[in-house]
This record gives sequence, structure tokens and C-alpha cells, in this order.
Amino acid sequence: MQRAGTVAVLLPGAYYFLRETRLPPVQALRDAGVPIAIASDHNPGSSPALSLVIMLNMACTLFRLTPEEAWRGITVHAAGALGLQDRGVLRAGLRADLAIWNLEHPRDLAYRFGHNPCWASVFGGQLRP
Repeated sequence: MQRAGTVAVLLPGAYYFLRETRLPPVQALRDAGVPIAIASDHNPGSSPALSLVIMLNMACTLFRLTPEEAWRGITVHAAGALGLQDRGVLRAGLRADLAIWNLEHPRDLAYRFGHNPCWASVFGGQLRP
């Protein structure tokens, strides 16, 4: 998968909603250097979840991803899974739609579920409180 440029996409909401008991092979993916994306799936039959913040928490608690792995999973690796290499990272010349979080540390977003400390968003270079 890594050599082919494939991104594994984990769906913690579907895992939870369908009451799955078999965990995805997270350690095997890590060991093989396969990027891991996190998504909600937002499917009424398997994962009626809308909150990417809750998916971040679930990726950490259910799948034992580190907060850094989960953050990468909802940003750069998610963009890569969609073939959007110009997204998911902050770098000059790339598109910069982003959320501005009111947090002490990035890991805090993965810790508290049901909480949305988004202070503002930037879309197309425009600040939206």
C-alpha cells in the first residue's frame, strides 16, 4: 500500500455505530509506513456522525492513534486520500482553508469530545468568525 501511494482511511464512527469488535490493523499500517486518514463516513446506515472532532477523539480512544497521528489523519492524510496534495498542510503557495482553534495544545482537541473550540475559520483567504 505504501509503495503504491495508497492512504488507508479509518472510519471510527462506523466502527462505533456498527458495534464492530475487530480493530483495524493500525500497527501493521504504521509499521508499513502507510498514511492513515480519519473520516466520518457520514452515512445514515453505518455512521450518521457529522463531527470530525468526535472522529478525532474516537480515532485516539478506539484505535489508539496518538493525537498527532489523528491530526495528520484529518488533515494532510485525508487530503492525500482525496488526491488533494495542495491541501492539508500550511505552506506558501498552497490553498489555506483552515480552522483556528482555541486550545492550549493540539492534543486537547482529541481529549474532549462533544466540545468544539473552533474560534474562527479561514476560507479562500477570508476570516469567518
